[in-house]
Amino acid sequence: MTDFIAQRWNDILFSSWQHFSLVVQCLIVAAVVGVLIAALAYRRSSLRSAADSISAVGLTIPSFALIGLLIAPLGFGVLPAVIVVGFYALLPILRNGIVGLSGVPRNTVEAARGLGMGRLRLFFRIELPLAWPVILSGIRVSGQMVMGIAAVAAYALGPGLGGFIFSGLSRLGGANSLESVVTGVVGVVLLALILDLLLVGLGRLTIPRGIRV
Repeated sequence: MTDFIAQRWNDILFSSWQHFSLVVQCLIVAAVVGVLIAALAYRRSSLRSAADSISAVGLTIPSFALIGLLIAPLGFGVLPAVIVVGFYALLPILRNGIVGLSGVPRNTVEAARGLGMGRLRLFFRIELPLAWPVILSGIRVSGQMVMGIAAVAAYALGPGLGGFIFSGLSRLGGANSLESVVTGVVGVVLLALILDLLLVGLGRLTIPRGIRV
């Protein structure tokens, strides 16, 4: 195992960086889109129900099947991997965004309106900060989930550590096949832990002490 890692250390580091970068970039885009949709939907019961249904149904779709469906129109490479990772990253963030924004006390909102706050200022100064702990919890859930999905996306020749996993599985029983799989799996787990620690640190920096859960 140590010889396998030593011989491929540069490739492992590069694949790890690709994997982490793919997940983080998709997570950022999903967070922006998820909060935007939640902000538009949480006040309307019909839109809120539709968003909740989409989140629930979307999470039941097997990632491997979705990747397979995207290969036909999009081919192999980065694009189907980005779409799949971004799609699954969006779902928990959207659900938590709606829950968080719906949970902001109405008396606080009405008091802010009484002080003359406009809609946008009210959202960014009052509603979003109070809902942020719940939204960040959704981001953490998404980060852990899509870190594994990004590995599955290697089936479509996407970037990341999944290449080691699929390479090992395709020649299981051959030389270094088990080492390749273990390297990919352990690497994904370590990256997931690092990402979660970074998100915990982000929470410490962005959530006021008085409303930390």
